[in-house]
Amino acid sequence: MKQGYLVLETGEVFEGMLIGENTSTIGEVVFNTSMTGYQEIITDPSYAGQILTFCYPLIGNYGLNEIDNESFQTALAGVVIGDECDEPSHYQATKKFSEPFIESKVPILTGVDTRLLVQTIRKHHTVSGVITDKPHHIKTKVNDPLSSFFVDKVSVKKEVTYHNEGSHIVLIDYGYKKSILHALLHEGCAVTIVPYHYSFEQIQALQPDGVLFSNGPGDPMALEPWFGEIKKTAEAYPTLGICLGHQLIALSFGAKTKKLAYGHRGGNHPVKELTTGKVKMTSQNHGYVVIDESINMNEFQILFRNVNDKTVEGLKHTWLPIQSVQFHPEAHPGPSDTEYIFKQFLHEVISSGGRRYAEA
Repeated sequence: MKQGYLVLETGEVFEGMLIGENTSTIGEVVFNTSMTGYQEIITDPSYAGQILTFCYPLIGNYGLNEIDNESFQTALAGVVIGDECDEPSHYQATKKFSEPFIESKVPILTGVDTRLLVQTIRKHHTVSGVITDKPHHIKTKVNDPLSSFFVDKVSVKKEVTYHNEGSHIVLIDYGYKKSILHALLHEGCAVTIVPYHYSFEQIQALQPDGVLFSNGPGDPMALEPWFGEIKKTAEAYPTLGICLGHQLIALSFGAKTKKLAYGHRGGNHPVKELTTGKVKMTSQNHGYVVIDESINMNEFQILFRNVNDKTVEGLKHTWLPIQSVQFHPEAHPGPSDTEYIFKQFLHEVISSGGRRYAEA
């Protein structure tokens, strides 16, 4: 390890120790409030291109195992933590927290006052930064990393099929989490994962019974060229959108999105289900939300709202079997309060007759 720095575009500098050979990386600096589940978090493709700060002070104490990754490798630009435990204790642990980062040349900055860093992010809202060992080389303004099209980097490049006896679901991959796939397989579904850029005709050729639009990284407006295909697909099949998928469905039907001040990232976000009045604890990881006033209330009803800031957390189409949620019903990590969303979706798939809408 050697001396390292996180230099924010606002001018603040946070000192720590660098782990790994890579001594320079750039990204939007975000924070996650979860106390556990760091393995699932660092392998979530929705963090692509970001520098992630863990609020919990000690990371790595139960190591990493072979079963909890949400993708094959981390898409993060870098990680900032308070204290890294390099002697993990857990019967399933096969690696230390730092090992995959060293292997993939993603820098870790440890020994940072993450409490102060989170306060700084909350003060300035969207903040870009650089992890480096030479802070005097950094100019006053960091290049904007938000223009990169991260979905293309994390999406599958060709179809992947998982056979099963139940309904056939096409999972459109914008950066899907493995737990979404496992939730569908657990319900008996056959699943075909396809690249984000698949057209309606390509999806139609697969003869799905339903379609799931996955989570993913970045600004949903970066996918504007595909809004028309997204709308045609959603209108043709029973549809579920999760996180970025929720935003893309809303945008394709004419709604608008905006960037939150510092996003929702953690495993304890309270969401109110408006039809029942019940509050669910949810796992979330997003920086954008659908704007209330832009939603066509003749087409969609709002199903869920965030208890803390009242933002839209879920939509349901008035007459088509289309539902979307901003949170992660598969959790991992996080509470399982909303895993019933998958059962609701599959009920719609079965009761709608799946391809009936596409054939009509």
